[in-house]
Amino acid sequence: MTLVETLVVIALMTILSAMITSSIYYLYKYNAYSLAQAAEVDSARRALARMTNDLREMTYAEDGSFPLVVKNNHLVSFYSDIDYDDSVEYVEYEVATSTLYKRTYNATGNPPTYNLASPDEEIILSEYVQNFLEATSTFKYYDVNGVQLDATDLLTDVRYIRAQVIVNVNPIQAPGEFVLRTSVAPRNLKDNL
Repeated sequence: MTLVETLVVIALMTILSAMITSSIYYLYKYNAYSLAQAAEVDSARRALARMTNDLREMTYAEDGSFPLVVKNNHLVSFYSDIDYDDSVEYVEYEVATSTLYKRTYNATGNPPTYNLASPDEEIILSEYVQNFLEATSTFKYYDVNGVQLDATDLLTDVRYIRAQVIVNVNPIQAPGEFVLRTSVAPRNLKDNL
C-alpha cells in the first residue's frame, strides 16, 4: 500500500467511526427519553387510578361536613376514608406548576377536627404534568344533568368529576404529550341512594 492509499483508508475509517458513534449516541439519547416518558406516563396512570378510587369513596367528614370541600381547575379537596381505617381523612389532589400532589390530613381529637396547616402525608404522584403549559383544566365538575359547573356553582350540585393530566417529560421533543383521563361519579353524592 502506498502512503496515499493508507491516508484514504484512515480518513474513510475515521468518517465511518464518527457516523457510527453519532448514531449510537442519538439512539441511546432517544431511548432514554422514551423510557423516561413511558415511566412518567405509567406513574401518572397509577396516580389517576388512585385518585379515581379516592374520589369514588368520597364521604361525609368526621365532623359531618359535606364530602366535597374545594372544586377548582387544578385542585379538588374532599373527605374520604382512603386507608380504610374507619376514620375519614381530608384529601387534596393538586397540580401545582408541573407536579401532581396528593395531600392527606387525618382527623384528631374529640370532637374530630382537621388541622390543614400541614399535611400528615404529601406524595408527589407525577412531576411532568403540562396542564398549565397547555392552559388546560385538570378537573371539571358536572351536575346531575351532565352540565359543566363553574366556580360560582354550589359544591352540593356536583355529581360527576372528570380529571385530565397531560404528561410530557420534555415538551420540546417528540413524541409529545400523552393525555390521561378519568371520570368519577362519587357514590355518596348520588341522588338515587
